[in-house]
Amino acid sequence: MPDITPIAEHYATGFAPVANADARILILGTLPGIASLKQQQYYAHPQNAFWRIIEQLFNIPAHMPYHVRCASARDHGLAIWDVCHTAQRIGSLDSSIQGHSIIANDINGLLKACPHIALIAFNGQAAAQLFKKYIHLSRTVNTVTLPSTSPANARLRFEQKLAQWDVLKQHAR
Repeated sequence: MPDITPIAEHYATGFAPVANADARILILGTLPGIASLKQQQYYAHPQNAFWRIIEQLFNIPAHMPYHVRCASARDHGLAIWDVCHTAQRIGSLDSSIQGHSIIANDINGLLKACPHIALIAFNGQAAAQLFKKYIHLSRTVNTVTLPSTSPANARLRFEQKLAQWDVLKQHAR
């Protein structure tokens, strides 16, 4: 019988949320990838379109230091987090997240701390699916599934992703 003991380095643990109490939009990914974990930054992979999209929508320069981008995102009423607090995954692909190993983040706790969140925007189908499976909301919040900003989502060009992410401007400050 093969040894299926999880290897510690294959576990990924996410970050604390980027959020202020007056946040209006919660953007949820799945779990930070390898580049993000190494840099301890959301969406750190250079080909991930997240910060370029945020730059286009909210005039937050993608080249600014990470802490400045986060502060500016909070100023615009954005909160950033992931569905998974921790999970076993080899590599960075969402499809490699092992469902049996998922420990979800306390999304309800964040919604309680940020009572003005009126929209949860999923960064891709995988985030939406994991949310539906692991999170049971304690209050009603509108949701929208947006195309993943990951470089693995190559079926849409940047402009197409940006056009769909534009819905965030309706709910932000």
